[in-house]
Amino acid sequence: MTIWAIVPVKPLRRGKTRLAKVLSEDQRAALNKRLLIHTLDTITQLPVLEQVLVVSRDPEALAIARYHGARTVLEDGAPHLNIAITRAATIAMIYNVSGVLILPADLPQLTESDVLTMAEAAKYSNTMVIAPDHRQQGTNALLVKPPNLINFSFGENSFYRHTSQATAKGARVAVVELPSLARDVDYPEDLVFLNGQLEAWTSVEDCNPRKGSNGNSYAEMIASGTVGSES
Repeated sequence: MTIWAIVPVKPLRRGKTRLAKVLSEDQRAALNKRLLIHTLDTITQLPVLEQVLVVSRDPEALAIARYHGARTVLEDGAPHLNIAITRAATIAMIYNVSGVLILPADLPQLTESDVLTMAEAAKYSNTMVIAPDHRQQGTNALLVKPPNLINFSFGENSFYRHTSQATAKGARVAVVELPSLARDVDYPEDLVFLNGQLEAWTSVEDCNPRKGSNGNSYAEMIASGTVGSES
């Protein structure tokens, strides 16, 4: 079983606008950056995932992805989450993967065990494994085998749309309900999921490494033009 993880990332300074009443733009950008780094550090070394593919139109997000061992796809055209995910899944299919795991980068309590649980539930072909958010409305993780099993439909009430599609196609549907997967950060009340470490997650102090494994900082990688699509 070959699985690629796909991590869609909005521009770091534009994401989490629902938090604007309680966090400044700089704080939201810092939070988005640290959430992405946490996601990548959690999943890039897992043997169950052959590759991690980050899709974004933000050069800094792509630089972070490269630094932390992920492949990257530069999103172009009009911003549209589901189109970007579909493009990344199509790239994965070129490499004959058996499935893709879509994992948004806003899960501060994500663990390696969560990903292993998702993969374990996807032993068979023609299967969808889905983890709902804590409101039981959105989709916080989605593993589909094959990658084109359904049309991706992330957004409000996506849990229902995804499960309805898979059921209509006669696919096996497994619902994985884990608190760490359910606790995404979208609204001010969700900041409690940072476990009392709000200042650490949102500090505007530079959280970039000075140099990457190739000797370049994020800024140098961006300036060199090496952070676009590599797949």
